[in-house]
Amino acid sequence: MSTLERSTEYYGLTDLFDQLYESSLNGKTFSKLYQLIVLKQNILLAYRNIKRNSGAKTPGVDGVTISDIEKLNENEFVEIIRTSLTNYQPGPVRRVYIPKKNGKKRPLGIPNLYDRIIQQAIKQVLEPIVEAKFFKHSYGFRPLRSVEQAMGRMHSIINNVQLHYVVDVDIKGFFDNVNHNLLRHQIWNMGIHDTKVMAIISKILKAEIVGEGTPEKGTPQGGVLSPLLANIVLNDLDQWIASQWENFPSRHQYSRGKLHRALKGTTLKEGYLVRYADDCAP
Repeated sequence: MSTLERSTEYYGLTDLFDQLYESSLNGKTFSKLYQLIVLKQNILLAYRNIKRNSGAKTPGVDGVTISDIEKLNENEFVEIIRTSLTNYQPGPVRRVYIPKKNGKKRPLGIPNLYDRIIQQAIKQVLEPIVEAKFFKHSYGFRPLRSVEQAMGRMHSIINNVQLHYVVDVDIKGFFDNVNHNLLRHQIWNMGIHDTKVMAIISKILKAEIVGEGTPEKGTPQGGVLSPLLANIVLNDLDQWIASQWENFPSRHQYSRGKLHRALKGTTLKEGYLVRYADDCAP
């Protein structure tokens, strides 16, 4: 059992998250998610997850640290989060630049600590809903998935299907160029119909970046919600590419082997998608 699973079980949220997953899998829409986000157990789990994150000790613009929060008792802390969410306005995001191997620098946004905890609380509730709808061969920033699994999938295709070319695709500047209106539409299509939660996400997307102003597009790297939102954006692309071969719709019922042979007799081009965040191998 992973640390995340143990923490979720500790706060008694496993059944709730499993129910959200199953309901989403069955096509249900969700209009009352806010009340789940502000559950005491969910807020405490969010704090626990943020605290064990490698960047937990890095303060945001307001200077608040883990040590400051640990001076509060549980009820005081939970009440601060709930009060913040009643008329939520995220604080400004601090921008730093991390050196990359190629000599360039990657922009990273550092929200205030309380804003990170709020994003984590939202993520915990949304994640099982969207996980039920994500393409099965995307592996980045998803629970219980890894780079090794993505590599294993590619090796399996090469060995079993006898395709010997892998095209490495990187979506240039993806995180900084996400269309906010399209993203909101895609979140809604995932079954997330809680207008209050949608409004909070919109405010998170529009949080001021210090020295740069209010962003009109993008989900800044460094935000807790950003990887989940990125996967929501790219899921439509995943599903479309898969529908061109791997999940090609057929009017007839075939076994997997017979379907593959039937498709081979068409003019379709055989191809498979393996994606890890904004890197993919179609």
